[in-house]
Amino acid sequence: MLESHNIFNNKKILIYGLGKSGLSASKFLKRNNKVIEYDDKKNKNYGKIRKIEFDYIILSPGIDINKCKLSNFLKKNYNKIHTDLDIFYNNYKYNYKITITGTNGKSTTAKILYEVIKAQKIDVRLVGNIGNPILLEKNITNKTIFIIEASSYQLAYSKLFKSNISMILNISPDHLDRHKTISGYINAKFKLIKSQSKDDLAILNYDNFYIKRYLKLKKFLVKIIKISKKTNINAISRIKNQYFLTEGNKENLKFVLVVANILKLKKDVLFRTLEKFKGLNFRQQIIYNSNRLTIINDSKATSFSSSVSLLSSLSNVYWIVGGLAKKGDKLLLNKRNNKNIKAYIFGKDKIFFINKIKRLMKYESFFDLKDLIKKIFIDIKSDHKIKHKIILFSPAAASFDSFKNFEERGKYFNKIINKYINVKL
Repeated sequence: MLESHNIFNNKKILIYGLGKSGLSASKFLKRNNKVIEYDDKKNKNYGKIRKIEFDYIILSPGIDINKCKLSNFLKKNYNKIHTDLDIFYNNYKYNYKITITGTNGKSTTAKILYEVIKAQKIDVRLVGNIGNPILLEKNITNKTIFIIEASSYQLAYSKLFKSNISMILNISPDHLDRHKTISGYINAKFKLIKSQSKDDLAILNYDNFYIKRYLKLKKFLVKIIKISKKTNINAISRIKNQYFLTEGNKENLKFVLVVANILKLKKDVLFRTLEKFKGLNFRQQIIYNSNRLTIINDSKATSFSSSVSLLSSLSNVYWIVGGLAKKGDKLLLNKRNNKNIKAYIFGKDKIFFINKIKRLMKYESFFDLKDLIKKIFIDIKSDHKIKHKIILFSPAAASFDSFKNFEERGKYFNKIINKYINVKL
């Protein structure tokens, strides 16, 4: 690993991809370097770029090295590729860093951890996939702590970045169109752990099949703390916040409490903060709650694994599912966890979801979300046996068949629901 603080000074650097992270990297580097910006969607003359001898290439997370216009150029110059995480590490090497990755729950866990540390009157920043691009933070001192949400895309191309505390919350098949195989995806996640030294800490979900298998196959310098259902953290029983009643959020909470103990956070402030935590929009977000009906907007769920952790904790569920299916996705929900769940299927890949669901539960399929929700409310009114019912919008699919992103999908769901129930959002 390179140690110099000045490796990105007085260099000729290509910024490839002009999304948020690319533009922030360009702005950060322009002060001391010759920077050339390039984006497949905005630039046409990529022939000129291939003739330039760059010292470094900063690749945005959205760039797939195998499917971009400069693919051959990037492969030829692979050793020069870095990310905004590398630039950040090179400039803020001595700041304390806590990095979170995983297939599901990254943003929620990062947000909880940020809130509990901030409440302790500590200078903490929430950056990466959530919050500001990492290079846009200002007024950083040596005492500033960074909570970083890192994706597999960022980690796959990073070469310098390392973290004091690293977490892998879980791993399930995802982004296989990019990483090609589950092994490629796992390797990208575990780069975070491989880069750590014996003075660092890694917190890993030992119940997860892929993580457990990888730990048995590989050895690491870093000290590893294993989290599982058997991990008994007494503090959890003190927390009455209903947000933490589901298995997935209890799991996230265990990671947070382990870090809180490492950082020696004041417990009274910690528990007050956790009791007030309401969750992030469209991530297991309770948008309506009464004695008879709860409505949960979990639009962020883009794979079966992200939906199953919540489904397993609920009963009497009207489950809204569908969209663009993830390659290689499997529904690991057995009939014991299926507590009176009926699926309402919509979206482009209806047949895929029907084939996965039909042996596990009753289902209906619909042309669009409007007709689907209309039918749910008809079913709810006609079922007088069950006193409390749950509408769960957890699509377990990407949103791009009908929406720009999961946020737009979540807002659309809320809009339709408001026609049936006055939901305060």
